[in-house]
Amino acid sequence: MNTDQKTYDITVIGAGPVGLFAAYYAGFRDLNCKIIDCLPQIGGQLTTLYPQKFVYDVAGFPKILATDLALNLHKQAQQYNPKICLEEKVQQIFYLEDRAIKLTTDKAEHFSKKVILTAGAGVFTPRKLEPESAKKFENRGLYYMVKDTEFFRGKKLLVIGGGDTALDWALHLKDMAKGIYLIHRSNKFLAAASSVRQLMNSNIEVHTHTELKEILGNDHIQGAIIVDKSVNQEKTLDVDTILCCIGYTPNLGPIKEWGLELAGSTIKVNPRMETNLSGVYAAGDVATYEGKLRLICTGFSDAAVAVNYAAHSIYPELRVFPGYSTNVMEQKEEEKLAHKT
Repeated sequence: MNTDQKTYDITVIGAGPVGLFAAYYAGFRDLNCKIIDCLPQIGGQLTTLYPQKFVYDVAGFPKILATDLALNLHKQAQQYNPKICLEEKVQQIFYLEDRAIKLTTDKAEHFSKKVILTAGAGVFTPRKLEPESAKKFENRGLYYMVKDTEFFRGKKLLVIGGGDTALDWALHLKDMAKGIYLIHRSNKFLAAASSVRQLMNSNIEVHTHTELKEILGNDHIQGAIIVDKSVNQEKTLDVDTILCCIGYTPNLGPIKEWGLELAGSTIKVNPRMETNLSGVYAAGDVATYEGKLRLICTGFSDAAVAVNYAAHSIYPELRVFPGYSTNVMEQKEEEKLAHKT
């Protein structure tokens, strides 16, 4: 197991929009920060569930694509160079004699003075395909998540699913792929009506009431057998890549065993975003308190509150109120110029 010996001021668990904003705010308060996430890319639900959907309730943006919002939040946080550890599942928490916190993941050990949980709905585990032939092709032609859209350029692609994620990716990749099929087990799509209209008016070949029976091939995918359940008729598709988007199962995973005070699948916090565990805060969808609204905009507020109280707890000379960003940044720029001269 790898060990990062450095003790960070704040470790954020979750690289979704709230986690990225928490990392930015930590840097704004001159705290060093690390982000840990189990997914292979930043953005959380923005990039996993509805990457090509518009978000309308973020201040300053009449509308913005979910992927663009994630990229902007990442760029904002990168001003302060937080360390980002992806594809790591947090497992246990330990308290050390110097009051530092040790976190273990499935890959490494991490040390921090404070921890902020921004895990959203929890760890997203993709629902897997049932056919036995699917297992041997995982990450070898069969994928449950898009890491790089360029990978699908020129592919003969089968998309499986009928929700926003499936339709978003099918529509986004239709001009990249050599050809796209989409199958869905029902004739009712669980996606935005506008996406369904675009799908039906596109060059994507759509099969409803249809499920995957078998993936063909040896070292690589050479086709797929699908079954139209409405007439019990099989068909072989000429595909070399499959993207399965049939949903995710969210849960808090090992974090549930930490001893946190829970309310269902959320974590109870006080007005300072503190949990019942010393040094552990929560923000965003994973946190709950009286009057809580599970929105991205309120998650940003939660993150700012958590970071500011954590900053004061770590360094009591730092006020909880950070000052207005316009004034703070002007002062920092003046200090930089004075240091240069």
